[in-house]
Amino acid sequence: MKRLALALLLALTAAACERTSPVSGAPDRIPVTDGAGAVTSASRTLAAVRARGALRCGVNPGLAGFSHQDAQGRWTGFDVDFCRALAAAVVGSPQRVVFVPLTNDARIAALKAGQVDVLSRNTSWTFSRDAGEGVDFAGVSYYDGQGFLAPRDLELQSASELSGAKVCVQSGSTSELNLRDWFSARSINWMPVLAQTLDRARQDYEQGVCDVLSADISALASARATLADQGAHVLLPDVISKEPLGPAVRQGDPGWTDTVRWTLNALILAEEAGVTREAVDRQRKEATVPEVRRLLGVDPGYGAMLGLDDAWAYRAIKAVGSYGEVFDRNLGRDSALKLERGQNALWSAARPGLLYSPPMR
Repeated sequence: MKRLALALLLALTAAACERTSPVSGAPDRIPVTDGAGAVTSASRTLAAVRARGALRCGVNPGLAGFSHQDAQGRWTGFDVDFCRALAAAVVGSPQRVVFVPLTNDARIAALKAGQVDVLSRNTSWTFSRDAGEGVDFAGVSYYDGQGFLAPRDLELQSASELSGAKVCVQSGSTSELNLRDWFSARSINWMPVLAQTLDRARQDYEQGVCDVLSADISALASARATLADQGAHVLLPDVISKEPLGPAVRQGDPGWTDTVRWTLNALILAEEAGVTREAVDRQRKEATVPEVRRLLGVDPGYGAMLGLDDAWAYRAIKAVGSYGEVFDRNLGRDSALKLERGQNALWSAARPGLLYSPPMR
């Protein structure tokens, strides 16, 4: 009788502890067994992506360097390349992505509603989004901060000189809230000029409706690249906030969060190890360093922990290159923005940054 009661108690406890999806009621993690017999967990989102045959990725409708459609309608940019790397990892091809352009106001709701599988759209990781809005951030892909773009002929040395200034900013954004906090803390009078979109705020700035434009520094660099005379505008030295940007997913599917997180980590680890898009085939054949062998799928078993095959990271790197290659191509020395690596340099670089991946072992 005691054994029967104990068995019943354990069964009830297991049933109570199993998390279910608020969408379908199915378990968030589906137990699977790899070829070696080890138990791992697959994701409902991953299963849906595979059944669909394509990844749905939420992106910015237009932010040069991060997410932009060229004249032929092809999506390019830093965030776009991450989508392609993830698609290569989970469905086998960087081309199997459906890009879903999302406005600032619609992005979180679209993710939570399942309209996209991942949000790769210059979105800051904040307490309220993480704890209050039902989304998880899989990592930080770009360390940013909010700043100011000003006409060079104003000869401003600092944002502290903006007393009485009109500041263009996107309404309802974290940038607007940051400005209110920053100016209030310094008792500086200012006048917000609100716009529904960042592009509209940029246009207002260009037309002289306001004195300066405020947004994430990466977005300001992107905006300046579209101006007729880029040299007539300068970024002020002030950084008034921390804006860690990264891919976001719905809460409640930890297997999918792991997959997105480790796809990002794989690109960072590739740069650390000197693995490049052009040389990855040779490097995979010749790999002797244990972590590189694990990364490129030479030593088996690591993909199964994500519900993937062992070549998942190899395909991601083959599709877009290492993190450094993605950065240089879209934001850095090979791009129109010419942004320095700064905080986005590897932790082990000659001029160290914050970019760091946990070990793959």
